[in-house]
Amino acid sequence: MRKIDISKWTAFILFALTSLQINVSWGQENQPLIPKPVSEFKRSGQFILSGKTKILIPADNTELQTIADLFIGDITELSGISIEKGERKAKSTIEFRLNTVADSLLGTEGYKMKIASGHVLIQANQPQGIFYGVQTFLQKIPAKSAAQVPVACADITDYPRFGWRGLMLDVSRHFFTKDEVKRYIDQMAKYKYNVFHWHLTDDPGWRIEIKSLPELTSVGSWRVPRTGNFGHFQPPFPGEEATDGGFYTQEDIREVVKYAQERFVTIVPEIDVPGHSLALIASYPDASCTQVKYPVNAGFAMPVDRVLCAGNEDNFKKLELIFSEVASLFPGEYVHIGGDEAEKEYWRNCPKCQQRMKTEGLKTEEELQSYFIKRVSKILDANGKKLIGWDEILEGGLAPDATVMSWRGTEGGAAAAKAGHPVIMTPNEFCYLDHTQGENVIERFGILFCCFMRMREVYKFNPNEGVADSSFVLGAQGNLWTEVVPNYRRAEYMTWPRGMALSEIMWSPTGNRNWDEFVLRIENHFPRFEQAEVNYSPAIYDPDIEMVETDAGEYQIVFTPEIKGLDIYYTFDMTFPDKFYPKYKNEPISIPSGATEIWAITYRDGKPLGRLLVITLDELKNRLEKKK
Repeated sequence: MRKIDISKWTAFILFALTSLQINVSWGQENQPLIPKPVSEFKRSGQFILSGKTKILIPADNTELQTIADLFIGDITELSGISIEKGERKAKSTIEFRLNTVADSLLGTEGYKMKIASGHVLIQANQPQGIFYGVQTFLQKIPAKSAAQVPVACADITDYPRFGWRGLMLDVSRHFFTKDEVKRYIDQMAKYKYNVFHWHLTDDPGWRIEIKSLPELTSVGSWRVPRTGNFGHFQPPFPGEEATDGGFYTQEDIREVVKYAQERFVTIVPEIDVPGHSLALIASYPDASCTQVKYPVNAGFAMPVDRVLCAGNEDNFKKLELIFSEVASLFPGEYVHIGGDEAEKEYWRNCPKCQQRMKTEGLKTEEELQSYFIKRVSKILDANGKKLIGWDEILEGGLAPDATVMSWRGTEGGAAAAKAGHPVIMTPNEFCYLDHTQGENVIERFGILFCCFMRMREVYKFNPNEGVADSSFVLGAQGNLWTEVVPNYRRAEYMTWPRGMALSEIMWSPTGNRNWDEFVLRIENHFPRFEQAEVNYSPAIYDPDIEMVETDAGEYQIVFTPEIKGLDIYYTFDMTFPDKFYPKYKNEPISIPSGATEIWAITYRDGKPLGRLLVITLDELKNRLEKKK
């Protein structure tokens, strides 16, 4: 019989356990990262960040100098520690180094980082990679004041899964100031987003100065003030002044573009045509088929002609002026032109549009929209830009060089990729951040026509799914429409933490994805948001609730928590539940006779964590009936 050396196996097991501990322990000196790196090998030892730490950078590289300046400010904000650029003789250094020979594994945005005692090396092919390495290092610093911070030694290799990692902010339905937009960009850059899609025009407001068409901002940027449910605002009263709104001057635009560039974020502006153009039409009534003078629409419950007349040649002259000025302000290669939800019934009843169809040999209004989009594409091409549109631009035939942003599911993106067009996946079921992110009676309002998108569902999203050739998928994007986002705090709340889930989907390899482990990392980031006074939703702590019906016709209640480790306490007697009340035991609850409401709250480790859920049984019954 073969003898087993127990001492060797004991040593091996102890080594394995020690290695496991090194790789999963998340103390203050070793913060969990989002998005998760491609690889992270954690070593023993610590780097001590303190006021004596110096940053080493090439003196002749202005981009690295800017990154260092931002890095110094972020460290001070996180920990109160003040560091400086310095010399190699310092005992505690963080070095930025660009490769003299490109590392093909890293591409443009990847980096390698070696954290050793006394020295941190962040190495990349391009400054973008250094910037993302810095964001990773910053996440290893806990959000609390300290004279010095220990950072666990590690070797990290990291690069993105997709080149397009976007967030869209709609500033038409509710206006956000220049400084608020900067704050939004700054926060998204921390999670390695690199595209800011700026939805600048729509029915409720025109937000960008066009010097050759001043009425777009003097008229189109303003509407009468209204508060409440966006879809049910009253129309303007006679003589009521339009005082709600605002716009960005071209100088504001340049300032925000520069701010974004310093954080390696490309801004893609959207000028929404031919539909969603009421702000333009309010400014220039002859631009519509009906030529009726409308007010800018703040969500009024009233029929309006909000589509540009495709038969009016003057509209294309206006668009030439608009897009030439837009192109001069944004250095990126793309301009988004919308192209969605054009109400073609106005074209069907418009003599000019019908004449245009006859002249151009167009058989359907879908072909007329394609004609319109192709003309806009030529305008952009003349200004050195490429066109992006929502997936409706597929209808009637794509413009030759168009990129499709697929929002009505992924089918449009798959069709565009099959036809050889670049695609950005942003299906509403996974990527629309205006959808309610938890139980409606707590979260209240999401988008008007669709209402629910839990973070656990977001985390299942795969942008390549259903696409035969994924090389055409540039990446993905989260979209925040703002019908029910009236202020910046709400914009933050709707974006985070679901925006972190999307960032990991866009950056990290799919093999690294684990929901339960991701939740642990998400929670570790909440103190960072609180310290930075960034609003976020705690909806992951609130359970879903539904009514079910047994075969015997009895109604029961079922709770489904979004994350593990929560205790749910409930009551039917309309008193506030706590840990002394009945505890949900993961099986349907029978409803006591005479009960009209159920109240519930989640606990963890004996302490309340979630928000109080109060819902009527009639509401739950109505939901059940709608499912049948």
